[in-house]
Amino acid sequence: MEQVRILGIPGSIRRNSYNKMLLRAASSLLPEGAIMEIYEDLHLIPPFNQDEERNPPEPVKELKRRIKEADALVFATPEYNYSVPGVLKNAIDWASRPHGDNSFDGKPAAIMSASIGMIGGARAQYHLRQMFVFLNMYPVNLPEVFVTFASQKFDSQGNLLDQDAKKFISMLLTNLVDWTRFLKSRRLTEAKISS
Repeated sequence: MEQVRILGIPGSIRRNSYNKMLLRAASSLLPEGAIMEIYEDLHLIPPFNQDEERNPPEPVKELKRRIKEADALVFATPEYNYSVPGVLKNAIDWASRPHGDNSFDGKPAAIMSASIGMIGGARAQYHLRQMFVFLNMYPVNLPEVFVTFASQKFDSQGNLLDQDAKKFISMLLTNLVDWTRFLKSRRLTEAKISS
């Protein structure tokens, strides 16, 4: 069975980000036949400037390359002011431009979030799903993974302690890998029919 390569993208650049910890936990909960890399360079992406979209800076080129090479994406984002953090939106804007060079086009994706509050980042997830429509991404819908009161769910080494969260993350990743394989086989079948 062909290996599924997943790129994990955190929505925070904070050193001790719960969402980076969430991605690290997810990388140990992958189903057989899947691997995950975590994108750690969000802080290097400059503010989006449409004047530069056809000649983006090197960190943006690297982000676009890694997205294109991945079979699937996992976003882990906190919620700021009822939405995704500006650094994540900024990276998405760069990686989806210029017109005709949308790195996200056709990618299967999953979302999870960790937040210190009781909603767990739900509104940020819903805004991200709205972006997926324009980006032409194929999200996994279930299960929804919200890690609430995140400061109580990780130990001092950044290990996820919540067993229910681990169970839902594992289910989400299994669904993402299955969905990725399904979409890939469908594309192969369509390509054979059209040739």
